[in-house]
Amino acid sequence: MKTDVLVVGSGCSGLYCALHLPKAKKITVITKSDVESSDSFLAQGGICMLKDESDYETYFNDTLKAGHFENDKKSVEIMIRSSQDVINDLVGYGVRFERDENGNFLFTREGAHSSKRILFHKDITGKEITSKLFAEAKTRDNIEIIEYTSMLDIIEKDGKCVGAVIRTSEGETKCVLCDYTVLATGGIGGLFRHSTNFNHLTGDSLAVAIKHGIELRDIDYIQIHPTTLFTKEDRSFLISESVRGEGAKLYDKTGRRFVNELLPRDILTGKILEQMKKDRTEHVWEDLRTIKREELLRHFPNIIEHCKEQGYDATEECIPVVPAQHYFMGGIKVDYNSKTSMNRLYAVGETACNGVHGKNRLASNSLLESLVFAKRAAKEICKIYEELEKDELELDLSAYENLSALEEDYKKTVLEKIEEAKQKRQNEIKGEE
Repeated sequence: MKTDVLVVGSGCSGLYCALHLPKAKKITVITKSDVESSDSFLAQGGICMLKDESDYETYFNDTLKAGHFENDKKSVEIMIRSSQDVINDLVGYGVRFERDENGNFLFTREGAHSSKRILFHKDITGKEITSKLFAEAKTRDNIEIIEYTSMLDIIEKDGKCVGAVIRTSEGETKCVLCDYTVLATGGIGGLFRHSTNFNHLTGDSLAVAIKHGIELRDIDYIQIHPTTLFTKEDRSFLISESVRGEGAKLYDKTGRRFVNELLPRDILTGKILEQMKKDRTEHVWEDLRTIKREELLRHFPNIIEHCKEQGYDATEECIPVVPAQHYFMGGIKVDYNSKTSMNRLYAVGETACNGVHGKNRLASNSLLESLVFAKRAAKEICKIYEELEKDELELDLSAYENLSALEEDYKKTVLEKIEEAKQKRQNEIKGEE
């Protein structure tokens, strides 16, 4: 199988990248499940935008403060400065952000933000954005999207990525040869018992990167979301940061408020876990009744509906919430144009790490960061595009026959590497002390 550019992953970063790649080239997008089963579709809160120059410094500082000042400042600058361009693109694709009666954008606020700078569509912003990108991609004759197809490995030749080994929905193992490959495989939630991610997102790109000696960065930086609905479901349902941004409160088992709800996520998570340990409970309580009922139903209809399906009327009672794995700040190390340490290989979205988030992601920077650096990857590929000779390769595919064994090996590889990174960082901290 031959194509010009292979994009592995169909979340917002993969689709947005595909839309900005050369229109004269054949772009093949593969996705492990169906297109809608990406974390991009799950994003509730919104997407940040620099409203005007007066907000630049505070937005920049909020991002650094949330990231414990371990952020790459150049990446942060690029993200913020590119935000209006990205929003203009999205509006052009038909994305419907909330507006006031005069047609101006409505902004909301989330934890660790010093002002309202987040655009949103109800409480399904990620679905609104990604579905419009998907719809646009389907109109492009040069973009082919193949569902239920997994990347098993990349193909390396003379230090360059020349394609990938894939498993199709029919169970056939194939080689895809291409000029450029873009990894957009998403997060690592499938490696954890409690996660807001889809469980098929298991860090495949990381495992492949480790196998080929591709550089990684900050892979021990894993964000826990402080408030997910406490249920016995396989995937934890996220109660958006925006809910607390609009005034929801957190209570202990006695109904006493015990924390500032707008603390950065990692700090708030620690406070919740500390309270759970003190109370000897499996969760704390979140009170959405502090938000006006009309606003609650207008802004958060899907959260209210899901809670109701689980037996809780959030307009009349508190709901039980618990922290769960949510976002991956680390990943495959990339430069400011999303290029990895391997030639002709790029990584975008949650699987990549350009340092923009530092140790902890600021709320609603994820969609923005994914889109900004996906477009930069596409633009660089357009600029430097050079075709490879797509010669037939003699590859032994027998190593990929046992898919379940390969998946387990990849999971183990990634978890071991994360633990190794944790230990290394702890030893460095001890050495400094």
